[in-house]
Formats: sequence, structure tokens, C-alpha cells
Amino acid sequence: MENRRQLVFSFVIRLLGFFVLLMRSSRGDINYSVPEETKIGHVIGNIAKDLGLSAKTLSTRKARLDADDDGKVYCDILSSGDLVVAERIDREEMCGPKTECSLKYEIILENPLQLHRVMIEVQDINDHSPVFASDMIKFEIRESAMKGARFAVNGAHDADIGQNGVQSYVLQNNAHFSFDVHAKPGGGKYGELVLNKELDREQQRELTLTLTAKDGGNPQRSGTAVIHVTILDANDNVPVFSQSVYKVNVPESAALGTVVATVTATDADEGANGDVTYEFGYLSEELNRLFKLNEKTGDIILDGQVDFEKESRYELSIQGKDGAGLASFASVIVEVSDVNDNPPAIFLKSVQNPVPENAAPGTEVGIINVQDKDTGKNKQVHCSIQQNVPFQLIPSIKNYFSIVTTSELDREQVAEYNITITATDEGMPPLSSSKVIHLSVSDVNDNPPVFDEQSYSAYVAENNKAGTSICSVTARDPDWRQNGTVLYSLLPSEVNGVPVSSFLSINADTGVIHAVRSFDYEQFRSLKVQVVSRDNGSPPLSSNATVSVFITDENDNSPQILYPAPEGKSLMTEMVPKAALSGSLVSKVIAVDADSGQNAWLSYRIVKSTDPGLFSMGVHSGEIRVQRDISESDSMKQNLVISVRDNGQPPLSATCSVYLLISDNLAEVPELKDMTYEEKSSKLTSYLIIALVSVSTFFLTFIILILAVRFCRRRKPRLLFDGAVAIPSAYLPPNYAEVEGAGTLRSSYNYDAYLTTGSHTSDFKFIRSYNDSTLPAGGTLRKSPDDSNIITFSEAGEEGVFLPCAQ
Repeated sequence: MENRRQLVFSFVIRLLGFFVLLMRSSRGDINYSVPEETKIGHVIGNIAKDLGLSAKTLSTRKARLDADDDGKVYCDILSSGDLVVAERIDREEMCGPKTECSLKYEIILENPLQLHRVMIEVQDINDHSPVFASDMIKFEIRESAMKGARFAVNGAHDADIGQNGVQSYVLQNNAHFSFDVHAKPGGGKYGELVLNKELDREQQRELTLTLTAKDGGNPQRSGTAVIHVTILDANDNVPVFSQSVYKVNVPESAALGTVVATVTATDADEGANGDVTYEFGYLSEELNRLFKLNEKTGDIILDGQVDFEKESRYELSIQGKDGAGLASFASVIVEVSDVNDNPPAIFLKSVQNPVPENAAPGTEVGIINVQDKDTGKNKQVHCSIQQNVPFQLIPSIKNYFSIVTTSELDREQVAEYNITITATDEGMPPLSSSKVIHLSVSDVNDNPPVFDEQSYSAYVAENNKAGTSICSVTARDPDWRQNGTVLYSLLPSEVNGVPVSSFLSINADTGVIHAVRSFDYEQFRSLKVQVVSRDNGSPPLSSNATVSVFITDENDNSPQILYPAPEGKSLMTEMVPKAALSGSLVSKVIAVDADSGQNAWLSYRIVKSTDPGLFSMGVHSGEIRVQRDISESDSMKQNLVISVRDNGQPPLSATCSVYLLISDNLAEVPELKDMTYEEKSSKLTSYLIIALVSVSTFFLTFIILILAVRFCRRRKPRLLFDGAVAIPSAYLPPNYAEVEGAGTLRSSYNYDAYLTTGSHTSDFKFIRSYNDSTLPAGGTLRKSPDDSNIITFSEAGEEGVFLPCAQ
């Protein structure tokens, strides 16, 4: 009944403790309680509820547990906010003989960074049985022992604590001994065999008794040892230790073999009864690995490496026993002092990788935690970033630091950073450690494409094939991937009212510019276009460059003879006075070439003449002069075939015929029907037609010529034979100015009137006036198709006409 009351009372106490631990402490900590050996997945409590947060918020803020001093994490937080057991919890393994055992964690919440302490008390359960240091306890007791004599027995050890530890001992019923329990100095219990009845060695030499140790757990556990008593002659003194409790201090850096302490016990007896030997009481496996005891000298020797961070205090039970078996006990408390033997440890808790290059200064890119297992100054840590990088450490909560940017980043200059963080403690000597954090910089479209040149010049020969590559432009964008992918296009514009796309196109990927059609230098000589380079970013960035395309001339136009008119169009004859001296100007051949440059440089020569030695030809001027004085023997009718050739490669040429009549008056003029190409053969039908037309028109034409000559003599008596031939200025296109050696008429030979075949009284005047600018593109000179003496000049939308006017 008494045991039942104790069990109920214990249950009530534990239940009250459980509810108290669930409440937050005055410091804002969260406390829980959990029995050891609880199955994995057991719910300890709801973190979200106790923090006043929703489970979703807990997940969004990346809640996680962080053990103090990087200890082992036995628990985990579920998405529901429940704190559950994640690994097996063994209180004895974690805390050993300590009465208080708890797990200490920090709950880390991000955005913003917050820390909450969580303490989980690990409750002991009765999972260990009492164990004696030895299964056989031997005593040698003299028969002279008095009634009431006491013999110490090392108590049993139970790894559990409190009520679950050893609570009672039961000695097997016998006639001589009983068992009393006492407390040890410094804690713990031991028992004593109490002699209730004197021994008689002659009656019984040995006694064997069973000693049972019981704990207070539910269900109860027990352990046994056998007490073997050998009855001897009298030994009336027990060993006595110089101190009941020995306290020593050992640095954790102490070398193996170091004598930690020496215990001393004396026995007043003599001989074997006074010889004292030493031995450990019950020791755990860990203590057995760390310490050894010299049974003769009492030296406690360090046999393993102690670690202040793991355990700072050890308690050893020492038994001193004389040769007769009498013993006494002492305790040795070993305090371990801290040495700066642990470098700081750096833990990366959170990192934003990659970091956008447009991140503002002060942007948090990572969180680190620095821990040092030492204590005091040895635990104080300073952190720094070693390299010259645009990042710095800002202290946060406890040993947490935020890594933030100090300036703007530029991926095009530095795409990656290896940040070396060094942590140094304040120990003597100081210890340090480093950690490298790799950060990449992500690209932002912050660079427009840039052309290699702001203006390009390209040259293409006229008459090119459609699709001909003219030139290429290149723009570079230092951004990455699609932000650095450049596309090319032409800015819409017009050339002479026509869209530029009708002339040029550009490859969007390569920037190669192609001709859409064939160009004609005589139509236009250059065009200018704006090329746009645009990247693929969002939003896209662009830049412009100017491309000037110049069309170069080719020799694709033959010389065009303006005067005299081409053969077959009209019959034009120049009259040469018989008195003309050598060097006198007779006539001038006027020709033009639509090309330019050397392709328009014309040269003249006589390829055939009636009298080869009579006339000479100015190679570049086109002037026909008398080479020698005219004699009576020279033929009146002179026919010259003139070739006009340009300087192109290959050269092009044209020919014309000049008909000259050596005479001083019209009365000597023969019939015009004879002034034909004598050397040229034609069919009989053509001759008959020409003859009929000549006969029918001769009389009327003769009269008109005479009237015209007379009329012109009265008004302009010097026009006919003043040593020069009058050439109509209207035959000269306005874009051809005379250049020495160029083959066009000098300005000194431009007159308002000229003479046609057999006429001294008519001339032509050009109705439309031209300025002295460049010949318009597409302009042509041609004679009237009806064989009249009318020459027209035409271009797009305009036309000029040479008309005969009577004086």
C-alpha cells in the first residue's frame, strides 16, 4: 500500500512538472519535457502554436533547429509545426550521472532573422538495473570480531537517477549478519555488513550470502552480488584515508600517463593486516578508459584524453583494503580545466546564390554562424572577410553574422566571387579557421550593344547582282546569354522617295548587309542607312550605326555623239571655204559619256576619210582642223568617219560621219543626193527611194536655203566663215564642262546658232534652260524619231527640246 502511494505521488509530481515545462519561461524560452527512449516520431509539442505563428509562416520563414555548440540534433520540426523525436534519446548516454539532463536548441527563423531558445528536459525512465562492481564480494573476518562490527560493502550502481536509482538492499536471511545502507561522502551510497552474532571459526569457516540491490522504478529492477565471508583470526583495524574527499584539477591538454592524484590510506595493524591495497569502486566504461589506479601506491594515472567540452568533472570512488579484508572508502573529484584547443567553426546557414548584379548595396546574401566549443575568452570570436571583395560581415544575433553587399556588382567585370571568411578566437595562442563561400553574379540586361565603329563605309560596283554581300557590321554586348544576343535590322528610311529596304537588306544574326537589287551609278551614286543592333534582353537595349554605301562606276555606257547627228537620222554637211589655211577649225564632234571618271574620258580619231592628209582630229577636243592648205585639186566633197572612244576597261566606242563641202558660195554646191556614204553598199531599192525623194525635194529645198543664207548674211555676216564653226550650245548637256584633254566643247565655242546641211539661214535654240549642275540621273539625249532636226533631253518627269527657229 505504501509503495502504491509513492507511485501515485511520483506520477502527480511528474505531471505537474510536465505542464510547467510546457509554459514559456520569463526569458521567452520554450520548455518541453520528453521521456528518454521515446519512439521516433513522437510529438513533443507544437512549435508554431507556442510561438504564436501559423504552420505556413513557420515553413515560409525556413524554421529549423540549431543545437548549442553544434550538438547532436535529436528532434525535428514538421511542416505542421509539431516538434517530434527524430533520433533515439538515451539520457544516460547524454548526461551520465547528472540529475538534470536537457536538450538545448535554437529555433532560427529567417526574413527577418529571429532566434528562440527551446529547452527539452529528458526524463529518466527505469531502463537500467542496479549493477555491483563485482559479482563476488569477499571478506575475511576474524572470529574475534565483536558483535555489532561493521564491514563496508561497495554499493551497487544504477545508471538511472532519482527514484529509478538504487533505493534499497536486501541481504539473504542468515544467522550472523544484517545489512545497513549509508551515504558516501560527496554523494552515492554504500552498505555495511553488521555482525549480529559472533562468529565461530571452528563451527563454520566460510559464509556465502546473496546481496540484492533494488531500484524504485516501475517496474522495479534489481541486481545481485555474492558475499563470501572467510572467517579468520582477529583484525581489529581498518585502513584510514588521509582525506575522505580528494579534489584535483587537470588541464584538458594533460598528456597520457600524467598522475592526476595520489590517495593514501593507513592501517594500524601490523604485517599483512596493515598492508593496504587500493582499487576503484564502480566505474563506467568511459571512466575505465580514462583512468588507471596503482593498487600499491594509490596513484591515479590519466590513461585517456580528457575533453573539457565533453565532460568537465569526474568523480572516482576509491577503496582502501588491508590484507585481512577490512576496507574504507574515499572519493576523488577530478575537475578538468579548459584549454584553447578548439578552433572556431563556421557554419553557412543561408545563402542567396546567384546574386543579381543590380542588387542594391546592403543586400543580405547569406547568413553564417560561428561557434567555439571552448569557454571564456577562448570562446570569444572575431570574424572578417579577408579578400578585397564588395561584401562585409554585419554582426546579428548572438554568433550570427549577415553577409551583405557594400557596393553595386557588375557581372561583366566579375562574374564569380570566392569569399574567404576567417574566424579567430581570443585564446592564447589564438586559433582560427576559414571557410570559402562561392557566390555567382547573375546577369541583368544593363549593357546595350556597341558597334565596333559608329560609321561604316562600303563600296559596291554598279550592275552588281542582287543578293551581293556589301559589308558587315558588328556590335558587341558584354551581357550573358539572351541579354548578350545581338540582332541587327535597318532603320526604316527612304532613298529618293523609295524605301531603303528596296535597296538593302541585313542578316539579323550576322550583320551582313546585302544588295536587294542591282545598282546603277548613273541613277544614284550613294545612299546612307541606319543599322540598329538590339539585344534579346527584357527590356531590350539598342544602339545605332551609320552605313554609307558608295556605288562605283563601271564602263557600261558607250559614248553618245551629240553632234553631228548619228548616221541615218539626218543629212548634215559643213561647208569649208576654199581659202581655209592650215590649222583652221572646220568643225567639232561633240560626244558625251554617261559614265564618270576615266570611263567618261573621250578620245577622237579619224578612222576613214576621203583625203587622209587633208584634215586632222583633236584627240581630246574633237576639233576637226585643216591639216594643210586647201588646193584646187582637192575634192569638193569630203567624207570623214570619226571614232569616239572612252577610256574604260574594256573601252567602248561610237562612230559618226562628218560631211564637208569645200566651197565659197552656194552656187557651187552640188546636188545633195551625191553626199552619201560612197563606200557603203546598200540595196538597189534604197538607192531608188533616196533618188526619188532627192529629186522631188531638191528644188524646194534649194530655194529655202538661198533665202535663209541671204537673210542670215544681213543679220550675222560673220557666222559662216570666221575661221570657226558655229556649234549650237543646246547640244551640250549641262553636266559636261570642258576639261583640257577631256573631249567636250570648250565654253569659247558655244554659240546661239549653227548651220545645217546646205543652210545659211536657220539655227536651233534650246527652249529649256539648264543650270551648270550635275546631269540628272536617268537623263538621255536623243533625236526626234521623225528625222527632223529636233534633239530632245529627257529625265524622269522632265524633257528638254531643241526646236528650229526661223530668223
